[in-house]
Amino acid sequence: MKAGSNLLNAVSAVALTAGIVVTGASAVMLAGVTVAEAAVVSRIDVRGNSRVDASTVRGNLTISPGASFSNNDIDESVKRLFATGLFSDVQISVSGSTLIVTVSENQIINQVVFNGNKKIKDAALSRAVQSRQLGAYNDLILQADVQAIRDAYAAVGRSDATVTTRLVPLDNGRVNIAFEINEGDRTKISSINFVGNQAFGDGRLSDVITTKKSGLLSFLNRKDVYDEDKLRADEELLRRFYYNRGYADFRVISSFAELDETNNEYVVTITVEEGERYVFGDVSVESTVPGIDTDSLQRLMETRSGAVYSAEDVEDTILAISDRVATQGYPFAQITPRGDRDYANRTISVVYLVDEGTRAYVERIEIRGNTRTRDYVIRREFDLSEGDAFNQVLVRRAKKRLEDLKFFSSVDISTQPGSQPDRVVLIVDVKDQSTGEFGIGGGYSNTGGFTATVDVTERNFLGRGQFIRGSVGGGVDTREYSLSFTEPYFLGYRLAAGFDVYKKTDKSYTGFQSADQGINLRLGAPITDELYLTTAFRYNQTKYTGVSTVPSNPELAAINRAIAGGGHDVGALSYSLSYNTLDDTTLPREGIAASFTQEYAGLGFDANYLKTTAKASYFHMLSESADIIGQVRVGAGNVFATSGNLSVFDHLFVGEETIRGFDNRGIGPRVFNGTSFVGPAGGTTYFNGSVEVSAPMPMISRDFGLRFTAFADAATLYGNDITAADFGGQTLVGNNMDWRASVGVGITWASPFGPLRVYYAEPVVKESFDDVKKFGFGASTRF
Repeated sequence: MKAGSNLLNAVSAVALTAGIVVTGASAVMLAGVTVAEAAVVSRIDVRGNSRVDASTVRGNLTISPGASFSNNDIDESVKRLFATGLFSDVQISVSGSTLIVTVSENQIINQVVFNGNKKIKDAALSRAVQSRQLGAYNDLILQADVQAIRDAYAAVGRSDATVTTRLVPLDNGRVNIAFEINEGDRTKISSINFVGNQAFGDGRLSDVITTKKSGLLSFLNRKDVYDEDKLRADEELLRRFYYNRGYADFRVISSFAELDETNNEYVVTITVEEGERYVFGDVSVESTVPGIDTDSLQRLMETRSGAVYSAEDVEDTILAISDRVATQGYPFAQITPRGDRDYANRTISVVYLVDEGTRAYVERIEIRGNTRTRDYVIRREFDLSEGDAFNQVLVRRAKKRLEDLKFFSSVDISTQPGSQPDRVVLIVDVKDQSTGEFGIGGGYSNTGGFTATVDVTERNFLGRGQFIRGSVGGGVDTREYSLSFTEPYFLGYRLAAGFDVYKKTDKSYTGFQSADQGINLRLGAPITDELYLTTAFRYNQTKYTGVSTVPSNPELAAINRAIAGGGHDVGALSYSLSYNTLDDTTLPREGIAASFTQEYAGLGFDANYLKTTAKASYFHMLSESADIIGQVRVGAGNVFATSGNLSVFDHLFVGEETIRGFDNRGIGPRVFNGTSFVGPAGGTTYFNGSVEVSAPMPMISRDFGLRFTAFADAATLYGNDITAADFGGQTLVGNNMDWRASVGVGITWASPFGPLRVYYAEPVVKESFDDVKKFGFGASTRF
């Protein structure tokens, strides 16, 4: 049986409507026998009512004593009385000078109860049905409520749920309604089949769509719930995927789900026609608007002759040209791309035509479907508002921004005519989705033993679009706590303001304990769609407690003085420029992510330095069909004292986050006391590089989200700036530019709790005093 509930619902709705019209028409025709084309009555007599007051009936009539009326007035009066929902039958007749209105009252609902429901709570079902306590009972509405409950269960993956009703009559025309529910088992998706695809395998296309095959942990994310609307949205995702990879003739032939009633499972089949792959031919800009310099617009184009055709590049070019001509005083300008296919050479030449456009204004913006996200969170992603010039390009930009928020499973923006010919109403339809994440991480090292972290993240806090994250972690002797909050539209502007507070304690030292706590205040703003600027102030306070003895040799003299002084405070100002063109933040396949940061510490606190760091990652598909992704990552950093020598606390340290296979602060200069290596001393300069390849795990369903990775890391840290007096007679070793390297393998998992990774790394180039950590696991994002 093919899934076709929407069609059945539509047929049922037509039948119900027809029933109502026929009932009303019968009453009108009956009345029409006794009423002339125009008449006058002196009084109105209401009969058959017991609970509904006669004045309520008269108030819904279009007929008044002493005024002439016709059959049309009777027709309208009957419709109004039926529309109240208070009556099951209405008849109007005339006897002499009296208008007689005879009604049969619907029963009043005393109580609505739901029995047998566990997966969906009473409150949610109450919102789904139309029957309400103290409302009028109606057979047609009751049947619609049964279907609404079934639809609610289908939306959570229980398409075989059954619903029956039980009516309990009471005195005084009242009735109790009981919905008896058998929830049944979850309706799973046993397979998703693609037909007609040659360029990309089923696994790659399965990654593109949101509908997923049922798996072991599907109950955690519910992505295996069949929904016809979601399947339509998946068609659009497939079109976008192919259009951005050169397949301009791609189309979805059909998509449907077939229900195996015996096993209660859906089989989803999507048939496609890929067509040929195209590249861009000649690309140019033309204008019919006087005063526009097309040569300057030519430099804004993202489309390049010879490059693989991409609809996204065409859209980005339209946005760039639209923005430029709008700033030149043409807000209504319309940019239309005209494509010319050369089937023989498989090229598409594009001409961007700039026209004056039709003058139209936005009358209002209506937002529908958001059950959790506030309206203003959606409205602020638009660069236009009520009264502004309508611009289709800005509407498409808003749609992309809303999709990039990851707050919604679907976003659709349509237009309707306004109250005037030059007015447009924007209709924004969205569907909220889960925005919370749970993460775990940890590892093991020879020096610190086992460590673990747990964090909880909400990207749409209270539906306000705010970001909040809490984290707890530690090991045998350490504890870490942190809380982060970000308001992405501070004071109503596109400014991201936020803070990070944290505390860390460490009891692993001999003779004392350390405690770090601090706060980081952030303010960021976009410069372009890819370039972002962040400024921050950071304050960190380090205190030493439980001091029994101040060691003279095991630690540096600088640390000893800090212990004796009670602590070390840092106040720093920083700025960071970040550039991001990644196609996906969870699993990037194409693009660049880069950042450059400088931090100045001073401001009257203990630290005085200027620190500069930079890092960049480049992702590229090595094989589209096999979904093999390559990544190259590089980084560098330097710090120097702005007054005197650099404190031991303010040096750079490099470890597992930069080069896998080594512990935290695992490489770089070390302090040697003559018999053993005391600990890391840090450096002033580091460089690092990494190469990584990932691919889906063989022999395992792609829907499970497991990927195999192989990597090679390299890094160096050198240039310690501590004075000889601070060594207390000890020796500094490893202060030259000796590179370390490691190779390893890992597994990443797009789990319902968030992306996780497990890896094993083997150091192949190292020093005898380095701290090694071969095994680790935690969050998988690395850029």
